[in-house]
Amino acid sequence: MKPIRLSAHAMGYTHRRGFTVEEVIDTIRNSSWEQAELGRLQCRKDFPFGREWNGKTYATKQVRPVFVDEPSEILVVTVYTYYF
Repeated sequence: MKPIRLSAHAMGYTHRRGFTVEEVIDTIRNSSWEQAELGRLQCRKDFPFGREWNGKTYATKQVRPVFVDEPSEILVVTVYTYYF
């Protein structure tokens, strides 16, 4: 199993977008991958949330990492989060 590494860009958004490294790893390891722009890959996973985010309460948080499957590792370029 390849290691998963978050780029500095992706790590810089953990607090601003509200995801954890553990959620990103879980999403990549346990979700179906699909093509993304620029030859990259993406996947998504819903997590129970039930808390407030930016002044509004949401039941679910969706984590969508965009990554490159390199020969020796999976490099996460960025991560998007959606709340609903």
